[in-house]
Amino acid sequence: MSIATRRGDNGETDLLFGSRVSKGSDRIHALGDVDELNAALGLLRVHAQDSRTLEVAARVQSWLIGLMGELATPPGGEQRYAAAHSQFTTPEQVEWLDDWVARLEAEKFKFEGWVLPGAAGAKGGAYADHARAVCRRAERTTAGLTEPVPNAEVLRFLNRLSDVLWLLARVEDRHGEHA
Repeated sequence: MSIATRRGDNGETDLLFGSRVSKGSDRIHALGDVDELNAALGLLRVHAQDSRTLEVAARVQSWLIGLMGELATPPGGEQRYAAAHSQFTTPEQVEWLDDWVARLEAEKFKFEGWVLPGAAGAKGGAYADHARAVCRRAERTTAGLTEPVPNAEVLRFLNRLSDVLWLLARVEDRHGEHA
């Protein structure tokens, strides 16, 4: 099977279960933003210096597959998705991110004013900041959906993830300070 299906040549693409929508639809924009977030996390994994960053990025990437499935489910298809897929964004995932916020904040990072991405000279920090910015965009796009995702955990997850990514950028920046 070829990757080039040619089904999108007219500006439409598939959601799950055969539903077709414009590539310009808000749902496709949200899916694209989360896909870009997943790619940004891949770059972070390649350049991270701290094992905690690697742990978070790897876990979150696997969870984003389920989140994208929820976004790719046409409104009204949630029961069909649940019957066919086992990956959902859960309160436990949000709690896991909350735990990371608490653990990382306990390190008492010191900074004044705005933190400039890349200023510390750490690639991992810059990539974490980039992933955070993409995550914030994915959150805004998802929050603005004309037909919202019924699972409220999706927005909570994206919101909390951006906080964790900001903190991980500070962790990674410490590696640049000593380079």
